[in-house]
Amino acid sequence: MSVVLDASAVLAVLLDEPGSDVVISVMRGSAISSLNAAECFQRVVDKGFPASAVTALLHQFEIEVVSFDLTQAAAVADLRSRTKSVGASLGDRAFLNLGLARGRSAYTADRRLGELDIDLDIRLIR
Repeated sequence: MSVVLDASAVLAVLLDEPGSDVVISVMRGSAISSLNAAECFQRVVDKGFPASAVTALLHQFEIEVVSFDLTQAAAVADLRSRTKSVGASLGDRAFLNLGLARGRSAYTADRRLGELDIDLDIRLIR
């Protein structure tokens, strides 16, 4: 069964952070929004690693990068009122929307997102 990953989940693997073992066990064939992939590239470069490290991981684990399109943009806007209480960012909502759209479990390190009461199986990696 394919899952959806947040940037924080992919970064846990790339940066060898707590929870990386949980992510590694489910990441093959998973999906990530292109917005969240961009967050991964930015964070890895900020930490002094080459952007190619992200590309290599995405390819190695056959992670599908789902383009953020007009339909998703509208759906993410609709999620704002339901996620505002936890301060969900645009990237957070892109992640949540992808999970909702695909009907898949959604893996994140962001504890705030675990507090949401939406019809999505949000799994915290730590």
